[in-house]
Amino acid sequence: MSKFFALIPAAGSGSRMGNELPKQYLPLCKKPMIYHAIRTLCDHHSIAGVITVLAPGDEEWSRYDWSEFSGKLIVLKCGGATRADSVLNGLTVAQQKNLINTQDWILVHDAARPCLTSAQLNRLIDELTSDAVGGLLAVPVADTLKRSNSENRVKNTESRENLWQAQTPQMFRCDLLTRALQNATNINVTDDASAVEALGLHPKLVASDAYNFKVTYPQDLALAELILQNRNNS
Repeated sequence: MSKFFALIPAAGSGSRMGNELPKQYLPLCKKPMIYHAIRTLCDHHSIAGVITVLAPGDEEWSRYDWSEFSGKLIVLKCGGATRADSVLNGLTVAQQKNLINTQDWILVHDAARPCLTSAQLNRLIDELTSDAVGGLLAVPVADTLKRSNSENRVKNTESRENLWQAQTPQMFRCDLLTRALQNATNINVTDDASAVEALGLHPKLVASDAYNFKVTYPQDLALAELILQNRNNS
């Protein structure tokens, strides 16, 4: 029977945060940011294991105590130069170690999305378990979109009809995701879904909400802290 595994690629440096510490380790509610994603995923009853893919030379991980997740957490130091490389390397090594099977579902989640909720995971898993392709959490675009010219002046207004903003987790069968990422080595893919799309398939969009945002800039970290504090106090 197929199982559900989460995979968190966490080999990047997060340069846009303007901090020497890799983004996934920036302090958030007195924990490294990646802790919050790991906790939500490990706490979910449907997820059999959480694979965290680190850079081979990562020295920061061992500075923290991860023992509370020892029953589900799997750490692989096989991260690559890009996010896609890290995901593919993680899948390859995990299969070589017989940790996952080809028909298992893989939920790839960004370490920089610390505000993921169990309700969002429930919706994703419920809607995709019987799907032939898989899919991802996403939110319909609400803002008016402007395309600029080279001088940062409005060139034209883009229609937002049928446009969605992709989030994570993105959930696909292990064999399909592995094949898609292998196929995409010479293609500019920005997420797992775009690699699957390059095979001519159409991942399903599962409605999420704006709270599951990606921490990209310093001000995002402050907002994430407010959200998590509010949840912990409620």
